[in-house]
Amino acid sequence: MEIQQFQEKLLHSARNAGFDEAEVYFEKSSSFQVMVFEGEIDSYETSEEGGVGLRGLYDGKMGYAYTEKIEDDSIPFLIDSAKANAEVLDEDDGADIFAGSDRYIEHSSYNEALDSVPIPDKIDFLKEVEQKTRDYDPRILALNYCVLQDFSSEKALTNSKGLSLHDRSNGLIVFVSAVAKDGEEMKTGASVRLTRDFQSLDADAIAKEAAEEALAQLGETTVPSKQYPVILRHDAAASLLAAFTPIFSAEEAQKGQSLLNGKVGDVIGAEHVTLIDDPFHKDSLFGGTFDGEGVATRETVLIAGGVLETLLHNRKTAKKEGMNSTGHGSKASYKGTLTVSPHSLYVAPGVKTEMEMIAGVPEGILVTGLSGLHSGTNPISGEFSLAASGFFIQDGKISVPVKQMTIAGNFFDFLKSIDTVGSDLKFVPGGCGSPSLKVSSLSVTVE
Repeated sequence: MEIQQFQEKLLHSARNAGFDEAEVYFEKSSSFQVMVFEGEIDSYETSEEGGVGLRGLYDGKMGYAYTEKIEDDSIPFLIDSAKANAEVLDEDDGADIFAGSDRYIEHSSYNEALDSVPIPDKIDFLKEVEQKTRDYDPRILALNYCVLQDFSSEKALTNSKGLSLHDRSNGLIVFVSAVAKDGEEMKTGASVRLTRDFQSLDADAIAKEAAEEALAQLGETTVPSKQYPVILRHDAAASLLAAFTPIFSAEEAQKGQSLLNGKVGDVIGAEHVTLIDDPFHKDSLFGGTFDGEGVATRETVLIAGGVLETLLHNRKTAKKEGMNSTGHGSKASYKGTLTVSPHSLYVAPGVKTEMEMIAGVPEGILVTGLSGLHSGTNPISGEFSLAASGFFIQDGKISVPVKQMTIAGNFFDFLKSIDTVGSDLKFVPGGCGSPSLKVSSLSVTVE
């Protein structure tokens, strides 16, 4: 059955069953992933999933139900399940169905040419990347990972108030991790590419980046453990930002789970720190023209010149504060209930290159990688203690790779201590982006 026809039949049946208003949310996604090892396919996966979720106001309470089966027999099941769900709610949570925004920005996050690239071409490209990485230097021992993944998704939202929306998106990620060996010492380096343009991928550039990063880590040494000026390279900075995105959710703030509750209008960062969520950024693979409630999305400035301008809201959190949704009502899938999350959150870039930032540091640390982001961060307190890899900076130049370090601090203090923002904005898989960031002081412990 065509999804539009199914949505209309389900809405009609919901009204006849006593729902005051209702919404049908459809989502379908597919993905392909291949990993190669020594010129052969090591793993190959394809997946496709999808379904519909019904959200409806019944007897003053919002009920939910979902199914993977888009067929006539699913309609009574969805209606009965949503009714039962509404009836067990203790009280009316104030939720309702959205009639629609005044304007939706025309934007496409879908490249038809990407979906038309034959799978054998993608596999051949990945094999080429692996071979070029292995051949780059005799010290490249192996590749931990050589993976290509592409994905596409489609969503459609229709409700009883006449709103009908549709969106598509796709993207491709290449991840390569190389192992370099010199004597008994082994180090790894990685390269990541996010794109919607398969033809833009350069096997030589990917191989060079992964190999050179691994080789650069050889010859590690120790440096004194103390407070240092620290530059977080763009990917490390974006990973740290991603770990702390919950603090910008109004839902978390209203639950008392974010220290930014009641801080709108306050200075929470350095004056040159601007934080933006942009669902249409050309370098991100995530976003769309409407959120999980059908609210039009738009660029949202959370921090401007260090001042907290807004938190991220869905309609429920916005209503509690007498304001409009920022378009960040989120559903993890058609099965999910509404929460709050960003689309493509990033720190606005400055003007200095990474090398210019390094040149301004007499003695410090360049962090190129972070690990333990789930266990080593506390979004409520802002505290973090993370394993890090990187280099010692001496007299404005990269000196030597440093043995495994631990960097520790508080994210709220981190935002205020950023004294330089780089020009090298990059996004990481997951949707967050950042240029390189220099902080005046951070605790660094070296093993």
